[in-house]
Amino acid sequence: MELWFTEKQTPALGITCKVLQTLHREKTPFQEIAVLDTEQYGRMLVLNGMVQLTIGDEFIYHEMLAHVPLHSHPAPRHVLIVGGGDGGTAREVLRHPQVEKVTLVEIDRRVVDVSRHFLPEVSCSFDDQRMEVLFEDGVTYLLGRQAEYDIILVDAPEPIGQAARLFSREFYEGVLRALRPDGIFAAQTESPFVNSDLIARVYREVRGIFPMARLYLAPVPTYPSGLWSFTIGSKHYDPELPLRESGLEGSLRYYNAGVHKAAFQLPNFVRKLLDGEVRPGDVK
Repeated sequence: MELWFTEKQTPALGITCKVLQTLHREKTPFQEIAVLDTEQYGRMLVLNGMVQLTIGDEFIYHEMLAHVPLHSHPAPRHVLIVGGGDGGTAREVLRHPQVEKVTLVEIDRRVVDVSRHFLPEVSCSFDDQRMEVLFEDGVTYLLGRQAEYDIILVDAPEPIGQAARLFSREFYEGVLRALRPDGIFAAQTESPFVNSDLIARVYREVRGIFPMARLYLAPVPTYPSGLWSFTIGSKHYDPELPLRESGLEGSLRYYNAGVHKAAFQLPNFVRKLLDGEVRPGDVK
C-alpha cells in the first residue's frame, strides 16, 4: 500500500508527496508536529499540516532569508531570529565569522527538540557557543527590546492564529526600535501567487516604517506555487547592493553575489502588486 501526504495550500491547490515512513507525530500545547520521510524530498517537517521544510530544498529558503540581509550589512555582530526553531536560518547566520551572538526566540520547545533529533543537518546550529535559545512568545520578546540588534530575521510560519501577530504593523514598529541605527530586518512573506494580499500589505507597512523597503524572490519547490517572497527593511544600507564578500560562496548551495542582485529584479506582475496597480487577490 502506498502512503501519500497532501498539504492543501489553498482550497484549490495542494502539494502531494509519497511517504516512505512517518518518523514522528505529536501534539504540543501550540501545534501538531510531524516528521515524514518522503521519496522525493527526503525528511519533511510539517506543522499543523503545513510543510515547513524538506531536506531536499530547505537550503534555498534558509540561505536566502539569512545571507541577503547579512551581506548587506558591513558588520553584523548580534542577530535576532524570531521563530526558526528548526535551526536552519541560524545555521546560515553562523557561517559568518563576524557574528558574535545569535538569539533565537521560539515559542515551542518541541520544535527544537524534534528538529535536533530528526533533522540534525538543519539543527546543527544549536551546538554553536554563539547561540542563545529562548522559549517564549517572539512578539512579546521583541516589543521589549531597544536598539540591540544589527540584523533581525523573522522565520515565521504561515500567518494563521498566533503567528499572524508576526505580520502586524505593531510588530514591524517593534522591529524598528529593536534594531541598531544601521540595522536591517528581513522576513519571509509568502507567495505572490497565493498570498498577494499579504505581500502588498506587509510591503506597504514596512515601506511606511523603514527608510528603505525592498522585496526579493526565490524558488522553493515545496512551498505554495514554488515562488517565495521575502520583505526587507533597512535603516541605512541599500539591501540591493551587497556591501562585502564573505568568502562563503564556495560552501553554499544556492546563494551567491549574482543571485543576491538578481533576486531583487521583480517580474512585472509583482512590481505592479507593490505599486498598487494590481489589486491584491487578482494575481493568479
